[in-house]
Amino acid sequence: MLPKIRNILYATGMDAGAPHVFRYALAIAEQHDAQIIAVSALEPLSTFARSLVELHISHQQSEGLHHAAQLQARERLRERIARLCEKECGSESQCAQRVREILIEEGQPDQVVLAAARECAADLIIMGSHRHTALGEALLGSTTRKVLHSAAQPVLVVRIPAGFHEEGF
Repeated sequence: MLPKIRNILYATGMDAGAPHVFRYALAIAEQHDAQIIAVSALEPLSTFARSLVELHISHQQSEGLHHAAQLQARERLRERIARLCEKECGSESQCAQRVREILIEEGQPDQVVLAAARECAADLIIMGSHRHTALGEALLGSTTRKVLHSAAQPVLVVRIPAGFHEEGF
C-alpha cells in the first residue's frame, strides 16, 4: 500500500534557492492533494553576542530591540512566502490554499524543523541543500544533514543549482 502524504513540511531559510525548493513542495502537494506547512527558523543571538550588546545598552533595551527585530524578520519572511505562493499559484485559489500555515520559530534551524515536523504530523519534509566543500561541511555541519539523520519521517532534499537566483527573492 502506498503511503499517504497529507502534510508536507517545507523548511526554508528563505534564501535565494527558496523558489526552486518551494516548487517541489507545491508539485508534490498537488499530486497528493496535501497541505504545506512552511517553517523557517530565526537563530537566537549567542550569549556572547548578547553580552556585547548589553555592554552598551541596558538588558531591557536589548530585549526590546531583540523583540522588535524578531517581529520584523517574521513579517519579512511571511511576505516572501506569500509572494512565492502568489507567483507560483497566481489567481488559482486552490493552489494558494495548499499552504496551510507559515511557522517562524526562534531556535537552531535543525531543531526548529524537527519540532515542527512532530507538531504538525508531517508525512514528508522538503528542504533544499547547497553544494558545500568537504571541509566546510565537516566544520560547520549542515541543517539539512542534521534533519536528514534525525527526522522520523522521509526527507526530500532538493539540490539548489549553483548560482541559482530568481528576481524578486
